[in-house]
Amino acid sequence: MPPRAISCFKAYDVRGRLGSELDEDVAYRIGRAFAQERNAETVIVGRDSRATSPALAEALIRGLTEGGADVRDLGLAGTEEMYFATARFEASGGIEVTASHNPIDYNGMKLVGPGAAPLDPDTEFAAVAALAQSGDFAPALPGQATAFPEARAVYARALVDFVDVAALKPLTVLVNAGNGTAGPTFDAIATELERRGAPLRFIRINHQPDPAFPNGIPNPLLPENQPMTAEAVRAHGADLGVAWDGDFDRCFFFDETGRFIPGEYIVGLLAKVFLDRHPGERIVHDPRVVMNTRAMIAEAGGQAVLARTGHAFVKKAMRESGAIYGGEMSAHHYFRDFAFADSGMLPWLLVVELVSREGRTLGELLSQRIAAYPSSGEINFRLDDPDAAIARVLGHFEAQAASRDDMDGISLEFAEWRFNLRRSNTEPVVRLNVEAQGDAALVAARAAEIGALLTGV
Repeated sequence: MPPRAISCFKAYDVRGRLGSELDEDVAYRIGRAFAQERNAETVIVGRDSRATSPALAEALIRGLTEGGADVRDLGLAGTEEMYFATARFEASGGIEVTASHNPIDYNGMKLVGPGAAPLDPDTEFAAVAALAQSGDFAPALPGQATAFPEARAVYARALVDFVDVAALKPLTVLVNAGNGTAGPTFDAIATELERRGAPLRFIRINHQPDPAFPNGIPNPLLPENQPMTAEAVRAHGADLGVAWDGDFDRCFFFDETGRFIPGEYIVGLLAKVFLDRHPGERIVHDPRVVMNTRAMIAEAGGQAVLARTGHAFVKKAMRESGAIYGGEMSAHHYFRDFAFADSGMLPWLLVVELVSREGRTLGELLSQRIAAYPSSGEINFRLDDPDAAIARVLGHFEAQAASRDDMDGISLEFAEWRFNLRRSNTEPVVRLNVEAQGDAALVAARAAEIGALLTGV
């Protein structure tokens, strides 16, 4: 009898509904396939705080070891800890069991090769998926699994090395782990900062990992999830707030007033941080919202490099261009000196150092930029016929546009504004972003106009 079909392999990672798409049998098969197809000698494994992650990780590790790989098990750890350990300890690859911000009845995996490089979606990742599906495994081999908790201290020291601790000022930082995976890892970083004499004060909320997620799935990008952090910043008089998603590979910022800072403005800010240190370097960014980012890169003397949305594409563009930093408006931030990987901990460390050096609040650093380049935020439209809807928008606007770019969806640029329109790969949803030069009313008007064309209203 052939093995049952596996439907949880997506474009470049694994995500599936528990029971029907992803279970311990599937996790085992993925482990066997990864070890065999990648000819893996050593694999780093970590897992998030979801209730099903320990059992899935155990099955995955069994598959890896029976495939002949030795496993170094991080236990509860963020995706970036897996990336770091894979690169730092020269493993053959790494796998994180995580569903990030997906619903509670989902789980998944993120897979990387040597140096924490993403697997090529069309060849390497597809080959692992095909072997997991076929179940045509070689005879079992005796690999071993060992716990690897000491990796976290090495990781924490490496992250704190990115900042000049002597430059830090006595700031109060509110952190919201959302009862996800971030809490224990943050504590290790805070301990290392304290050991080096950093005068920072931290206020922790929702800090302990809790697989029940009593405050909802941690996804600070959703507007309904932002008030809790914003109100806590104001209540404690914090200098800024930071919140993470479930596996903390994304981090989100709130200024001293509790205002949520959209991710594209943090991309520009971090680009400036690196270009001030290393003039002339390349910065990678995604094409959804670009005006402020391009302006800040140009003002700081850098070179902007455009990449498709998604960590596999951004990391590829960074490796090919040698970029020192890359950022997406969705709050993914990537660093050349962090194995070209994304980190949700490095951004807040760098922002705290910047606020300390500049002697200005985060709000003061960004208010002028937000006013100069207002954006709509991503607006999602669930449509019966996305192709026809997009055609209506193009029919109305394309002749007036100064330029069109199809790298990721469709971007049309005009004299004072632009928009990006992208179809979802997995559902009948079209995602719209509109931005302009210094005219929030124009952003609102164009967003409403495009929305009416999309919906046919």
